[in-house]
Amino acid sequence: MAQRYPHRLVFRRRAAALLSVGLLPLAAACGPDEPAPVTGTTTTTVTPTSPASPVPTTLGAMPSADPYAGQPLVDHVTWTETIDGPRLLVFPTQAGRQTTFPGSDERAWQEVLARSADAGVPGMRDQFLCHWAWARLVQPAKPSWNLEPWRPAVGYPATVEARCNPGGPER
Repeated sequence: MAQRYPHRLVFRRRAAALLSVGLLPLAAACGPDEPAPVTGTTTTTVTPTSPASPVPTTLGAMPSADPYAGQPLVDHVTWTETIDGPRLLVFPTQAGRQTTFPGSDERAWQEVLARSADAGVPGMRDQFLCHWAWARLVQPAKPSWNLEPWRPAVGYPATVEARCNPGGPER
C-alpha cells in the first residue's frame, strides 16, 4: 500500500507525529470552516528487541532523492480582497500536496515569492509554512491555502497555535 498510495503513508506519519506530541487537536483546522477528519486514533506498539536486531517500525525510510525534483509545487497564486483586507490564495500542485522531501517547504515558498513578490511581508512565510505542514495533513484536498498580509507576525509556533490564522479567525 505504501508504494501505490504514498500520500496515505505520509498522512499516517504526520498523524502519528501529531498524536505523539498532542498537537492533532490543535492542528484540526486551519480556519473555522475546516473540520478535522480524524475519527480514531493510531497506536504504535514497540516490542523489546535484542541490540543486534533492528527495531520494528511502520515508517519507511526518507527518500534519498526528491521524487518531485523539477516539478512545480505551486500551481498559481491569486490575490483577492476580503472584508478584513487582502488575501493571497496559494494553489498547490499535486506534487506540492504529496511531497515530504526535506527542503520542499522552502522550495515551495520560493515559488510563491516568484509568482508574487508582494507575499514577502512579515508573517506570510509563517502562515505558508503552517499550511504546508498542517493544512496538507488535516485537509489534503483543500483547493487553496489562504495567506493574509494584515495578520500579525507572531512567529511560527504562535501561528500554528492560532491554526495558521494569527490575529483572528478566517472570515
